[in-house]
Amino acid sequence: MTELEEYINGYFRIEKKYLNILLKLFTLTTLAKDEYFTELGKNCLMLSFVKNGYLRVYNYSDGKDITQWISSKGEFVTDLSGLIFNTPSRWNIQALTHCELYTISKENYKKIGEVIPEWDKLEKLFIAKCFLTLEDRVYSFLSMSAEDRFNLLFENKSGLFNQVPLHFIASMLGMTPETLSRIRRKNIS
Repeated sequence: MTELEEYINGYFRIEKKYLNILLKLFTLTTLAKDEYFTELGKNCLMLSFVKNGYLRVYNYSDGKDITQWISSKGEFVTDLSGLIFNTPSRWNIQALTHCELYTISKENYKKIGEVIPEWDKLEKLFIAKCFLTLEDRVYSFLSMSAEDRFNLLFENKSGLFNQVPLHFIASMLGMTPETLSRIRRKNIS
């Protein structure tokens, strides 16, 4: 069973016959380190599930490099507004390491409703999960200290700290690299 199959089966509980049809809509693709999944201003024409590797979602604001998220194994990655609403991407999504992805094209994504009878309900669950992830991030920025945000990320995604430049992690956590270093030193000792 592939990672994608385990995720879909565990989260959506699709009947086996529909699961097999859905899985055939995805293809295994790769991105080399530094290759772009999508770029700012371009239309994002795919949705991918990360089999392995790390992808950074980022943009620039007032000359500052802002990391919105770092996607890793077991997560989906896309520019959702581009995929759903055909708007130009607001984000660059770039491979930080060699990545293997299960990718579905926008065209095949639109076909899911034709092959899975309950897709409307399942898609709502998927979008709701995306929304909850966003809500959790906003809540953490409004209610948690920098150290608490660091600890939460380390608890849930400790692999990032060995594979991703720390200044990207600091940006994603809304802190300076110096603050991140200070917090790391404190937690190590």
